[in-house]
Amino acid sequence: MRRIALILVPYLWLLALFLVPFAIVLKISLSDLAMSIPPYTPQLDLAAGWEGIKAFFSQLDLENYIWLTQDELYWKAYLSSLKISLIATALTLLVGYPMAYGMARAPEEWRPMLLMLVILPFWTSFLIRVYAWMGILAKEGVLNQFLMWLGVVSEPLVILNTNIAVYIGIVYTYLPFMILPIYASLDRMDNSLLEAAEDLGCSRFSAFWLITAPLSKQGVIAGCFLVFIPVIGEFVIPSLLGGSKTLMIGKVLWDEFFSNRDWPVASAVAVVLLLILIIPIILFQRNEQKQREAEG
Repeated sequence: MRRIALILVPYLWLLALFLVPFAIVLKISLSDLAMSIPPYTPQLDLAAGWEGIKAFFSQLDLENYIWLTQDELYWKAYLSSLKISLIATALTLLVGYPMAYGMARAPEEWRPMLLMLVILPFWTSFLIRVYAWMGILAKEGVLNQFLMWLGVVSEPLVILNTNIAVYIGIVYTYLPFMILPIYASLDRMDNSLLEAAEDLGCSRFSAFWLITAPLSKQGVIAGCFLVFIPVIGEFVIPSLLGGSKTLMIGKVLWDEFFSNRDWPVASAVAVVLLLILIIPIILFQRNEQKQREAEG
């Protein structure tokens, strides 16, 4: 009974916080827009008995999903989100790997402080940090004033409300999610392997590509998934740092829910986004399982 109770707790948690909300969103996505509260129809009337249940299911349809394929706004938003997520993940990896490598090669007494510095931004509100970047990247912001003071530019650069600002915000926000798993992989690595490779004639560069890079592969994969999965549905950063030309599915989802109050279409957009995210989530879980089996 204790074993069953132990297994039952996470399944009940999953049922309450994922499956039930997903079923509600799926039901709304199969409904039709209505000028009512809530703004969709049909409504399930249990007082009508079995006939009411049959009438309810007979009115559900796939019109909202068909609409997503017909309006180019939605598939362009999905493609744009995928492109921005992939580029942002690659940039985060380029910035995060050297930092994780430097942390793993730092003296033992320095590593706790370096880890604390990586985690320190989480002590501040995510929204406040994004607003801070608005002040930094604005035309009269700190970055432009500094560049003009150095004489690098003669007039302020237009960075805010562009895709460049979105990439800067994403890399800054999700950088710890890339650094920490890579650092964990590098920290567990046996440094005597590098010494043996150098004794056998390998240069440091060759030893890195032949030993360090393959052994840190699991951390790189985990970090890429931890960045890519939340970024593809990001709403705050593209809304505050991106311009009108920055098209991401999170912004479209917000507009459909709160501006257009078209809950059925917004729910269909959310369901399709979830189905897209299931693929990297499954790959991430399989990667974690293989890593645990290898360590076991």
